[in-house]
Amino acid sequence: MITGALLAAAAGAIALSLMASLRAPRCWLATVLASTLPSLAAAAWVLVSGGTWEWRSALLVGGESMHLRLDGVSALFLALLAVVGVAGAAYSREYWEERAHPVSAAAGRCWWSALLLCMGLVLLCANGLHFLIAWELFALCGYFLITLDGQRREVRAAGWLYLVASHTGTLALFAFFSLLTARTGSWDLGPMRERAELAPLFWLALFGFGVKAGLFPLHIWLPSAHANAPSHVSAILSGVAIKMGIYGIVRFSGWLPAPPAAGWVVATVGVGSAVLGVAFALGQHDLKRLLAYHSVENIGIILIGVGFAMVAAAHGQAVWGALALAGGLLHVWNHGLFKSLLFLGAGSVLHATGTREMSRLGGLWRAMPWTASLFALGAVAISGLPPLNGFVSEWLVYLGMFDAVNQPGATVVAAIPAIMLLAVTGALALACFVKVCGVVFLGAPRSPAAEHAHDCGPWMRGSMLVLAAGCVAIGFAPIIFWTALHHAVVAWQGTWTDVPAPESLMTLSLLQMALAAAALAGAAWLWRRAHRGGWARAGTWDCGYAAPTARMQYTAGSFAGIITEWFAWILRPERHEHRPEETLPQRAAWQEHTPETVLERIIQPCARVVIWVSAGARRLQHGRTHAYILYLIVGLAALAILTLVWGR
Repeated sequence: MITGALLAAAAGAIALSLMASLRAPRCWLATVLASTLPSLAAAAWVLVSGGTWEWRSALLVGGESMHLRLDGVSALFLALLAVVGVAGAAYSREYWEERAHPVSAAAGRCWWSALLLCMGLVLLCANGLHFLIAWELFALCGYFLITLDGQRREVRAAGWLYLVASHTGTLALFAFFSLLTARTGSWDLGPMRERAELAPLFWLALFGFGVKAGLFPLHIWLPSAHANAPSHVSAILSGVAIKMGIYGIVRFSGWLPAPPAAGWVVATVGVGSAVLGVAFALGQHDLKRLLAYHSVENIGIILIGVGFAMVAAAHGQAVWGALALAGGLLHVWNHGLFKSLLFLGAGSVLHATGTREMSRLGGLWRAMPWTASLFALGAVAISGLPPLNGFVSEWLVYLGMFDAVNQPGATVVAAIPAIMLLAVTGALALACFVKVCGVVFLGAPRSPAAEHAHDCGPWMRGSMLVLAAGCVAIGFAPIIFWTALHHAVVAWQGTWTDVPAPESLMTLSLLQMALAAAALAGAAWLWRRAHRGGWARAGTWDCGYAAPTARMQYTAGSFAGIITEWFAWILRPERHEHRPEETLPQRAAWQEHTPETVLERIIQPCARVVIWVSAGARRLQHGRTHAYILYLIVGLAALAILTLVWGR
């Protein structure tokens, strides 16, 4: 009853926020906060108590009664939605303010409220028809948020690509729910693991939800959408929206039976997404596009945990399966926090300089100390380094796979390369963010825009501080969150109730806090020495040049050039160079661009063939009756010939 009242209050407050969005931004922000706090409280109650809340109504929508359900899995995602939703709304108060965007600011508030409402319904709906309706409305809200700045051609193109990809995934989900309803006789959703005949439907769900999650190679919409959307929209798209795809995969792999190979496929796709996602990120020069490819990488890390949990469930291995799944689910939260923080930090840079190109930035640490410090904290977290939250979730995934190595059978063959490739992914992510922080925030400014940059205001800074605090809290005290993770794992696999917390989790918490204390003490000592005049200041080593310039610094491309060469077989970089030809050349240039390989080299050529065939077929429709009769005769003759050949 208490949880039901909270959820009803949340739905009512979100409806109020839709009405208030066209009025004062302060009133809108208050209503968003009022709508998300009850949802967060309800999710926290379910995660702490381990209970399940269900509500049915006589109200019919599409001929079906409303059926809502909140358990450990959906509560984990709902809590993340509430936190990032409020942080992004507060950030937009300053970032997408009315004065700078008089036309789109009110519309942005309206679509933001609708997006939160629709994603909340996706997480709560236990009816297939209503799930599809909420899913489609959620996709449409995302489109209108991506195209808020629709005057630019690249923004419109990114929005259309997102919409086409979303509807492609929705078609697969429509087939999935239709076949599920035809075989069960009801739109109602819930645990049905005993229905073995439903197992093949998992592949439709994996494709449909995988498009939204941005799995490689279904990620084609993600880089352009995240790069061209307003930064607070990019934050919720990466932090929460793509997690709706993960939610669908986790939800229906727990409720429905899965084919024997499903766990192996999910884990393999996860490893491929993790490695190739970070490889494409290394090749980017656009700050937000680089962060978008890291979403592909981290979705891969989540799926590694989910895939090995599915393998463990199929083989009756509760202990290491629960660890892998707990790591994957915790990484859902961790990625939502640190990736939203990084996108908001990138938005602060864009807001101050007007550019996302890293080759035009540099030296921003002095001008933007708050943004630089919070972005660096997010970079440490996403690189999986202690003592922050990214390390904890990846550590749990590692623990699950290390335990899998000790089991006989095929799990050893799969777990060892997965462990190695996950370690490679972490190393490449660290190299990528060393590049980002070095090129964007250190060195000398590379353009007038970087020279005149300024730090963000209190609304943007406060939103980033909230997300940074979440990264620190989970990193320092992961043992506190084990109960919530355990209840989410039990909601996915009801027989894993007796799996205890890892014995080393408390030790890890203590080590994380000790490491943080040592790091703070070292930083305080360095600051004190520097400000008391104990050190002499000098320019950066300049290789003997008397007057070094910003052009002598490492660029984003040159820093990662060696690593990107390792992946040239998939990145297919395009190089444009003008070599010096005389003794004292007046001009020399070298540029490298990494294309969207899957989209530009595979999808677009196939689309051109389809358009060419359809254009040729259109010429056959000329309105001549005798020609149509000829088509029928030719078709019947072809069918007769095929029948004769097949009969033999």
